[in-house]
Amino acid sequence: MAAEEVAVHQVGVFPHQQRRVIDGSGPSRSSADPFFPVPRRRTATAGAHRATRRAVWQREYVRTLVVSDAVAALVGALLGWAARFGGSPLHLGTTSGQAVLWLMALLPPIWVASMGLMRAYEPRFLGVGSEEFQRVLTAGTAVVATVGTLSWAFSLDVARGFVVVALPVAGLLTLAGRLVARRYLHRRRAAGECVQSTLVAGHPGAVAALVRQVRRDTDHGLRIDGACTPGGRGSAELQQLGVPVVGSLEDVADVARRTDVDVVATLTCPELDGPVLRRLGWQLEDTRADLVVAPALTDVVGPRVVIRPVSGLPLLHVDRPELRGLRHVGKALLDRGSAALALLLLSPVFLTIAALVKLDSKGPAFFLQTRVGRDGREFTMVKFRSMVTDAEQLLIDLREKSEGNGLLFKMKRDPRITRVGGFLRRYSLDELPQLFNVLTGSMSLVGPRPPLPKEVAEYGDDLHRRLLVKPGLTGLWQVSGRSDLDLDESTRLDLQYVENWSPAFDAMILAKTVKAVLGGRGAY
Repeated sequence: MAAEEVAVHQVGVFPHQQRRVIDGSGPSRSSADPFFPVPRRRTATAGAHRATRRAVWQREYVRTLVVSDAVAALVGALLGWAARFGGSPLHLGTTSGQAVLWLMALLPPIWVASMGLMRAYEPRFLGVGSEEFQRVLTAGTAVVATVGTLSWAFSLDVARGFVVVALPVAGLLTLAGRLVARRYLHRRRAAGECVQSTLVAGHPGAVAALVRQVRRDTDHGLRIDGACTPGGRGSAELQQLGVPVVGSLEDVADVARRTDVDVVATLTCPELDGPVLRRLGWQLEDTRADLVVAPALTDVVGPRVVIRPVSGLPLLHVDRPELRGLRHVGKALLDRGSAALALLLLSPVFLTIAALVKLDSKGPAFFLQTRVGRDGREFTMVKFRSMVTDAEQLLIDLREKSEGNGLLFKMKRDPRITRVGGFLRRYSLDELPQLFNVLTGSMSLVGPRPPLPKEVAEYGDDLHRRLLVKPGLTGLWQVSGRSDLDLDESTRLDLQYVENWSPAFDAMILAKTVKAVLGGRGAY
C-alpha cells in the first residue's frame, strides 16, 4: 500500500448517494453518475464543478433548440425568396432583391434573439406545458411586427410576398422542431435521464401522494430523492415508495445546500406558512435550487387561476369552471359534425368488425348498455360486442377476482372476452359505435368516462361533479392509463377535466388518444 494515508468515508444523504469515496490522491467518483455524492467538506470549486456537470443536459438541450430555431428561420427565408423571386438569382441586383437578401441573412439571428428576449430558452419553460409554445408564438409575432414597423418607418422596399411566406414558415418549423425535441426529451426522462433532483417538504401523506403522481408522469422530469417532514418522522408509505426522510421542516435549506438539489418543493401544511416560506426563499438564494410551492387547491390549472394583488398580497383568484356557454355550444356542434364525418368514412371498418364479431361467437354484433350522462340522464350506449352473450351471469362468479378500481369490474384475463373482443379492446375499436351516441348528443368526443347507474348510486358529492358535463368517447382517463388506473386516480382525472375544460384541452386529449390507442397499453 502507498505510504500516504487512505481514508474511506460514507458520504451523501439520499440512498443513491451512499457510495464509498476514497481520499488518497483525490476523490474517486463515477463520472457517469449525474448525482454523485458531495463530501461533507466540500470546497466552492468542487461545488461549482458538480453544479456545472449536472446542468450539462440543460445546456445541450438549449443549444439544440437554438440551432433548430436558426435553421427554421433560414429555411423560411429560403422558401420566402423562392416564393417571391422563383429562386432566380437575377433579381438580387434589384433594390427589392437586395432588401430580401439582407433580410435572409439577418432573419436567423433576429429570430433567435427574439426567442431569447421572450425567454423561450429558459429551462423552466422547456419540456412541459404550453408556455414554451406560447412564447415561441409571441416571439414570432414580435418579429413580424418589427419587420413591418421598420419597413414603414424607413421606407424599406421589403417584398411583402417574401415576408408573408418566410415568417409563417419559420414559425411553423420552429414549433415542429421544438415538438420533436420535446418528444426526445420525454423519452430520455422516461429512461431516468435529464431529470431534476427534488427535495419535498411536507407531511408524509402529502409527500407520498406527490411522489406517486410525479412517478406516473415522467415527462416533467422531477426525481424525488428525499423528503423533509415535521420532526423528521417517516411513514410506512414513504418507506414503501423508497423515499427517505432526510430531515425535519427546519432542515430544508441545510439539506438542499448539502445535497445540491435542483428543486425544493413545499407542500401545503401549517408549519410552512407565509413567513417560513419567505425565509426559506432567502436561505436558498445561495444555492442552485428552485423553490416551488404546491397550493392547497390542486387540479385547477390554466386560465382559471390568476394572481390578484390585494393590499400587497398575491392572492390566487380562481374563476368558476366553464360548464355552459357559447364555447360549449361550439363543442357540441364540432362533436356532431366530426361524428357524422367519422361514421361516413369508417363505414367499411364498421361492416368488417361487425362481421368478425358475428363469425367469432354467437350473439349480436353490437352491445347495448345503459349509462348515465350529463345531469344524471340515462342513455343507451352502443359498443361492439367483445364478450360472450352470458357475460352478466358469469360476472357473479368472477366478482371476487376483480382487478378494477373499486366501482368498476376489470380483469386482465377475463374469460368472458372473445378472441376478436380481446383485439378490439386492446385498440379500443369496440368503442367506435359510440360515435352514434356523439351524433345524437348523449356523449361528446372528449369527456369523463360514462358510468353505469350502479356506480352513480355509490357516488359521493365529489364524484357527482363528473355528471356536470357529457361523458366522452375518450378523456384524460383514456390517455393516462385506461384500465390500469385505480379509483382515486380515475376520479382525480375526471374531475380535473370538468374543472379545467377548454377547446385546447380537448385537442390535447384527442392527440394523445391516438398514441394511447396505438400503443394498446392499459386496455383489457
